Amino acid sequence: MTLLENCALVAAYLLGSIPFGFLIVKLKSGADVRQTGSGGTGATNVTRKAGKSAGIITLILDALKGTAAVLVARWLTGEHGTSWVVAGAAVLAVVGHCFPVWLKFKAGKGVATGLGVFLAIVPWSVLAAAVVFLLIVWRTRFVSLGSVAAAAVVPLWTLIQHLLISLVTDFAPILAALGAASAVIVAKHHENIQRLMAGTESKFGATK
Repeated sequence: MTLLENCALVAAYLLGSIPFGFLIVKLKSGADVRQTGSGGTGATNVTRKAGKSAGIITLILDALKGTAAVLVARWLTGEHGTSWVVAGAAVLAVVGHCFPVWLKFKAGKGVATGLGVFLAIVPWSVLAAAVVFLLIVWRTRFVSLGSVAAAAVVPLWTLIQHLLISLVTDFAPILAALGAASAVIVAKHHENIQRLMAGTESKFGATK
């Protein structure tokens, strides 16, 4: 690999590892958001601790850093599509959010950052995933269940599109990146999945 390709991968991890949710709550109240609710630094947990506006800002910033990681990788490598290096950068942005070096490798679950990554690579698949997410949260009020399902839908819909609708350019690196990023997101929800199975998962908007 070239120096610029290596730089693209490192930059993707560092961009993904910026703990916006942690910083927003810390600046607003001085508290550590990881001591609240699920212990994550994502938008849902930030909303619980610091309100809806803080949660929305966190969601936007976390998504933007995912998109930025892909765009920076393309710029550094001179690629316009999704090469294997760009695909690797996409995954590392999600990994960086979930396991940031600044917070001793404990942070969020990668949903918003994954959203930003997916938007930069397969926007039509994100639309399909968004529909699934909204329907599940509307019917169940379980954000975690909607997030896991939406993450799984992105690579699945991309595969369906490639096989049945129209060929996806750079299909192999794209599917690999989507599959790996989705797997990280689902794996980070393992405690939520256990609570869902046990019937103890908190519903969005419920008063504890």
